[in-house]
Amino acid sequence: MKEPFAIRFSAISKVFSGVKALDGVDFLVGQGEVHCLAGENGSGKSTLIKIITGVYQPEAGAQMELFGEKLAQITPAIARRHGIAVIWQDLALFPEMTVGENIAFETLLGPVPRRVRHRALQEKALAALAQLDVTLDLDARLGTLPIAQRQIVAIARALVSDARLIFMDEPTASLTQAETDALLQVVRTLSARGVAVVFVSHRLAEVLDISSRVTVLRDGRLVGMYPTAGMSQSRLTELMTGKTFDQSVAAQDCSAAPVVLEAAGLSRRGEFSAVSFAVRRGEVLGLTGLIGAGRTELAHVLFGMAQADTGTMRLNGQPVRFGSNRDAVAAGIAYVSEDRLALGLIQPQSIADNLVLSVLPKITAANGLLSARAKADLVTHWIAELAVKIGKPGDAVSTLSGGNQQRVVLAKWLATEPKVLILDCPTVGVDVGARAGIFRIIRDLAAKGLAILLISDEVTEVLMNADRILHMAGGRIVGEYDPRQTDIPTLEAAVYA
Repeated sequence: MKEPFAIRFSAISKVFSGVKALDGVDFLVGQGEVHCLAGENGSGKSTLIKIITGVYQPEAGAQMELFGEKLAQITPAIARRHGIAVIWQDLALFPEMTVGENIAFETLLGPVPRRVRHRALQEKALAALAQLDVTLDLDARLGTLPIAQRQIVAIARALVSDARLIFMDEPTASLTQAETDALLQVVRTLSARGVAVVFVSHRLAEVLDISSRVTVLRDGRLVGMYPTAGMSQSRLTELMTGKTFDQSVAAQDCSAAPVVLEAAGLSRRGEFSAVSFAVRRGEVLGLTGLIGAGRTELAHVLFGMAQADTGTMRLNGQPVRFGSNRDAVAAGIAYVSEDRLALGLIQPQSIADNLVLSVLPKITAANGLLSARAKADLVTHWIAELAVKIGKPGDAVSTLSGGNQQRVVLAKWLATEPKVLILDCPTVGVDVGARAGIFRIIRDLAAKGLAILLISDEVTEVLMNADRILHMAGGRIVGEYDPRQTDIPTLEAAVYA
């Protein structure tokens, strides 16, 4: 490697309670390089980042170098002093403060209270945004900004602290394609100005687009460091998981199957208009389009969380109108929200409690109390049925990986024995190996006769896993595709036009 190193770490190991989270890992990033750190959940990515930033200390024998300086120990203060910054997925910003205050927050800190110099604060914030070739209203409350602009604020805040290497953890998970493209351009701008970026993302197409090299971890060990030129998504997936996945289209002809759910002319003012479709028994109907197209809003109406202004719905041929999601559940509709953390699970509660939330009447005894036996039987059945990897049912659901949390959400709704399952971006924040497992579950459910509406803004997901695809844009269904007769470039051209 000819360029100067930003960081060079070797023989990095970390043990927690006798378990090796990292085992002899080497990691190096060049100054100004965009580098990807890839691996499944639990591969050791976060542990490595926390060692580099001084949150954790490695085991004896580690060699650590920041911008040419060899260090025996790294603390968070030492990492910051060397220009290391991390932008975690939750951004750690202050929604009640202004854009300018968030960017220049560290200038407000000091050993003793002092008057805030607003002009100096604004100047620092403007200078940081100028480095990114971005303009934002410095007086706007951060909470009023879309997530894409909050990402920019987090990056600008790092630059105010003279960051020379920035770790970005899943920075595009909640962005539209246009917002993602804009963020990737910001990353390129940082790189051109000598700031190194380590990109962590489950979206492999972005990884290969933005980075020059990728370091792959698996089960706490280094698989290798590879140039991204010539690397395919399927090859990167194999390196991350040690497995080969079927990349073929799974679509089947379900046109002869009976219609389970039918919508005709559904409209809701300001959200979507004249939406008509049908999903059949055993069919996976894909619904794709950019964020903001009205997909989630439509799902909320189908699930009774909102009501349409006009239009009708039929379930197994009978007219239905849901006044609430309770009505929808009673009728046989289940909905897995795109926001698993906020709407799908109660993080502090146990795996078992989360799994039975939707079927409490089923496990209530004649005396009005929950039956511990019925609860245990239900939990045991669905954990086995969906192959959820857990410690104990009584463990907090927050202890599970993203993929296993999503399986718990699926189990919670499958326990209601639905006729229709609505999946809204079911793989958000789920690594590539776990995604494949979730889609195997989806295909198995369809094979058993469940009608499934699969909503996703990832074109590849719907193309590979749906039997039929609807394209939604501007609140309307604007196209229909047979996955067996189209391809990724054609579908992407339509969706991202």
